[in-house]
Amino acid sequence: MVGCEGFRAMLLGKSGGGEELGAFYPIRPECQEDAPRTRFKPRGIHPAIKGLVWEFLLGCYDPNSTFEDRNQIRQRRRDQYTIWKAECTNLVPVIGSGKFVTTSIITEDGQPIIDPSTSNAQEWHVNNAVSDKKAIQWMLVLHQIGLDVVRTDRTLVFYESETNQAKLWDILAVYAWVDNDIGYVQGMNDICSPMVILLENEADAFWCFDRAMQRLRENFRCSATSIGVQAQLSTLSQVIKTVDPKLHQHLEELDGGEYLFAFRMLMVLFRREFTFVDALYLWELMWAMEYNPNAFSLYEESSAATEKGVLTVSSDELLKQCGKFEKKNVKTGSSTQQSALAVFLVASVLETKNKRILKEAKGLDDVVQILAEITGDLDARKVCNEALKIHSKYLSKAKTQ
Repeated sequence: MVGCEGFRAMLLGKSGGGEELGAFYPIRPECQEDAPRTRFKPRGIHPAIKGLVWEFLLGCYDPNSTFEDRNQIRQRRRDQYTIWKAECTNLVPVIGSGKFVTTSIITEDGQPIIDPSTSNAQEWHVNNAVSDKKAIQWMLVLHQIGLDVVRTDRTLVFYESETNQAKLWDILAVYAWVDNDIGYVQGMNDICSPMVILLENEADAFWCFDRAMQRLRENFRCSATSIGVQAQLSTLSQVIKTVDPKLHQHLEELDGGEYLFAFRMLMVLFRREFTFVDALYLWELMWAMEYNPNAFSLYEESSAATEKGVLTVSSDELLKQCGKFEKKNVKTGSSTQQSALAVFLVASVLETKNKRILKEAKGLDDVVQILAEITGDLDARKVCNEALKIHSKYLSKAKTQ
């Protein structure tokens, strides 16, 4: 049994300095000069056990489960993934082959497209026309997943291997098949990539990604009239309006009151604003602060509560096991996806650039430029600490308004 104390001990272990961590995720020699450097020496999870701890942080397992419990759950999930992947392979044989596609394989009416490089449809595609609507919609997006895979963390030596790229493609393809409500949306590749690197078994990486998507999938829900992170952007607007009305007013005058410039930060959790190593550390801090011991049981039950982003805590003992951020949310009844820690992280970034935005920003392009300069220059721990302070300030001020 891991238990909560053992779980906390794993989180508090030293992971070493940036150079040591970088050795676990080597950068391609030709990219060394241009790749941003890992700047900080975090106390976090050692790379050797990151995958295991991430599974706990994301609710893959109960924190009080035994080794045997986890083995049984793991095997059941591996079997389920094998079934889903086989369904996909029956439709598109390249899945599971160690290769992937970057060009369309069917037309919008389900007709196979011949691969000009092979002059046939057998190696990569289906042999016959497809009539099932779900299958057509899924097949139409597979080449886009492939194009995104090619661009994912391409400075890392890990993705020099086509086999590793194909592993990422397979997981995203299977997820798109299973979650036919959301399917695949660009940006999911950035969320999934670290799981592929940290967890050797493909099925384990899939389920870790699935649990991350339990939290994030609404970010990727888009329609003709709205974007997935719109609710979070609305919350961000309210937070800045409450804690820093002068900054909010200035942004509104620049026609930025909808905070669309923060879209990418929220969508892929700062993957583009941090180096790979620092992004992993930031995620761990976030997930530890958002940790709720009920996540496993609620995700397993697929309850209506999780669909709304609500993880209730039924006792003081369970409340003690929650992360700092989640504990406050539970106490105030605001434990929703819209008030996720990521919203307050963006708020903290805006606050660090408060003076420059007020003084220099004459238009939204200036705001975007000022925020772009933070890339590779953020201290993950400091950003999280500031986010907690803003969260407390917001809750306090919101009460009095």
